[in-house]
Amino acid sequence: MKVTDIAELEKIANEIRIGIIEEVYAGKSGHPGGSLSCADILAVLYFNQMNINPNEPKSPSRDRFVLSKGHASPALYSTLAQRGYFDKKELLTFRGIDSILQGHPDMKHIPGVDMSTGSLGQGLSCANGMALSSKLNGDGFRVYCLVGDGEIEEGQIWEAAMSASHYKLDNLCVIVDNNNLQIDGAITDVMSSYPINLKFESFGFNVINIDGHNIEEIIDAFNRAKTVKGRPTVVIAKTIKGKGVSFMENQVGWHGKAPNEEQYKQAISELRK
Repeated sequence: MKVTDIAELEKIANEIRIGIIEEVYAGKSGHPGGSLSCADILAVLYFNQMNINPNEPKSPSRDRFVLSKGHASPALYSTLAQRGYFDKKELLTFRGIDSILQGHPDMKHIPGVDMSTGSLGQGLSCANGMALSSKLNGDGFRVYCLVGDGEIEEGQIWEAAMSASHYKLDNLCVIVDNNNLQIDGAITDVMSSYPINLKFESFGFNVINIDGHNIEEIIDAFNRAKTVKGRPTVVIAKTIKGKGVSFMENQVGWHGKAPNEEQYKQAISELRK
């Protein structure tokens, strides 16, 4: 299943956003802001780019995805449900005591999750291991790793970046969700990681800068990354935290809280339009 129609992919991204709001509202907790900002990226990866099959979630030849910013799990869960890995009804159990959908991704219990994440900064190291394994074994699968722009303040990210470059992991594509906000405020105020592009470039990465909400640019970036040989690629996606819900957009307060009933209804109404 590969969706190539731009309008259809935009619709899928919107459905992912609706699922995010449904989850966080049902669970009365979660991280909507940074989940909404990466919905377009996940829509393109899971419906246009990655070699995956929901009926064979553990296929050795499948492409891998690592959500290093694991608190954005509502986005991943909504995407997996849309793609058919499990019933969409499961989304309404988000963070429930008996639910498989924990606050952070769990590879042992959730179909389609390739790595348990949540401790920020560690996901890229895991993705490196997967990519290196693919090259050593000749498996041929690609690995995608989504990190947050606040997360890249973690030193382990740069150790992993150095390793990825050293081992010439050209089957690895890192995506930076650059929404410029983290839990305590703006990236520039907390601990600036700018210029992100030049930092990754100095670590030996092929760098692609895009609008993270433009489906065509996202597709083009991933297609270009596949042609690069001898070094990893990073796609720096400029995004809007809370994208798609007017009162959440660019508001740091929506990093990690659930909407009340009135806010939930407004958010769903805006997205369904």
